[in-house]
Amino acid sequence: MTLDRYDRRILDELQQDGRISNQELAERIGLSPSPCLRRVRALEESGLILGYRAALDARKLGLNLLVILSISMDRHTPERFDRFEAAVKGMPEVLECLLLTGRDADYQLKVVVRDMDAYQDLLLNRITRIEGVSGVHSSFVLRRVLERTHLPLTQA
Repeated sequence: MTLDRYDRRILDELQQDGRISNQELAERIGLSPSPCLRRVRALEESGLILGYRAALDARKLGLNLLVILSISMDRHTPERFDRFEAAVKGMPEVLECLLLTGRDADYQLKVVVRDMDAYQDLLLNRITRIEGVSGVHSSFVLRRVLERTHLPLTQA
């Protein structure tokens, strides 16, 4: 799908505020409401817009510990990777799972939990018990310097 300046502006505005009304969105990008709504629907149907969600404050929910885990696997086979990925997809504490190259670790997980006890339970009773996990290195986040989900549309 080719994006023109209106599509890019729509996407930019929706990344900033997914709850913006169509009327307000149309005014901000310089279109009338009907063509604006058609463009939004086309962007949704194309799969460019994956959905809309609320951003929550983890600390206010009591989720105070953010951990980055580097996971090493014993064998690099599709079956091992499939089993590992299926297992972590079933863990709500895992916010992100990345398959990596160029490092000692095969996967990097971003995990959020209540406290160290909850982390210990997750690590020892679930993650290390996944077949094929041969090593885990944990890094504890002291402070979030930058966290963004807004994609740089000038690069697209």
